[in-house]
Amino acid sequence: MKTPLALAALGAALFLGACTPQTQIVQPVVAVAPVAPRAVACDTRFRVVNNSSATVAQLFFSHSSLAGWGADQLGANVLPPGRVANYRAANAGNYDFRVVWSNGRAAELMRVNICAASQITITNSGLIAS
Repeated sequence: MKTPLALAALGAALFLGACTPQTQIVQPVVAVAPVAPRAVACDTRFRVVNNSSATVAQLFFSHSSLAGWGADQLGANVLPPGRVANYRAANAGNYDFRVVWSNGRAAELMRVNICAASQITITNSGLIAS
């Protein structure tokens, strides 16, 4: 059996406990937007391989959006059979290619995606992108 003093003390403690402010823990909500995958950078490096039986006297390539061919990329050099030349296109996108052999014959390959092709092969039949 509880004494009246103990009951009074218990009642007072309950009364005061009800009057004291309650501490609430608030968790902040952070909304995270989905992250888009990073775009893979286009590697515009490519090589030109002369697998034909003739020497290439001139090599042109330019972005497909341009009207002209621009300067001969070989300059004063030539590309003999079996030789390779390495280049880097200025921008991503589609490029047009033209070769002129030393006998004056020419071949063209249009709209090559320079981000997907890393080699232009010169054959006796023409140009191949791979």
